[in-house]
Amino acid sequence: MYLYLYDNFLRSRKYDSLLSTIETRLTDFGIAGKIIRLQHLTNAESVINEEIRRGASTIVIVGDDKTFGSVLSKAAVCDVPFGFLPVGADNSIAKVLGIPVGLEACDVLSRRRKVKLDVGWFNNRYFVSRLHIPPSDITVEYDEQFKVSSTKGKIELVVCNLQPYTWKSRKSQDIVVHPQDGKLEAFLRPVVGKGIIKEKYDEPSIFPFEEMVVTSRKPFVVEADGKESKETKITIKLAKKRIEMIVGRERKF
Repeated sequence: MYLYLYDNFLRSRKYDSLLSTIETRLTDFGIAGKIIRLQHLTNAESVINEEIRRGASTIVIVGDDKTFGSVLSKAAVCDVPFGFLPVGADNSIAKVLGIPVGLEACDVLSRRRKVKLDVGWFNNRYFVSRLHIPPSDITVEYDEQFKVSSTKGKIELVVCNLQPYTWKSRKSQDIVVHPQDGKLEAFLRPVVGKGIIKEKYDEPSIFPFEEMVVTSRKPFVVEADGKESKETKITIKLAKKRIEMIVGRERKF
């Protein structure tokens, strides 16, 4: 049995026609199922585990990057395959997974091409898409060998898994990391000054790693899959658990 988790933003009338068409296509494929509409305080892990007990065999996330990260950061330990029907404009993860936005995503779901994907972990929390520390006075040590300090200024840190890393400069580009290689990729950008509107950065340095420790004397902001907290020390590494995800032929890894 399929379980479809709809993001709350899909209640908007502008999505009614598309969702109706998607639901008809899923019925045609014989993979229609139960629909649950997520609320702000919905505990995705509890919902999914309860539905698994009731017979759900595939969990499908319906929404955008934020929906994807929010659900899987809580439900990564659930032992069931996941699918994704991307709807809306903010869908960079869908492109990495080879899933078209909108109706054609149903075709990918119906083919059930599954792969195992890495999951990130830090301080007893999971993240699937990426972790971001805005410019802060931090010290970064990775694989117990290398250390980077913000003695000369603040550093921005982004750890990517599924969500591509993008930055704007003369060499602007997207970098898609490999979510099956047994490593995470960290992107470090030192702040080199302040512009009229925002801070200026140096070009990012890329550090593949297995374990990273970030510390600071002052609390720093950590944003991971849509959830924000303040920390003074975090340990980042791959989780022992991997997720099984339905992907398309055009995936980027």
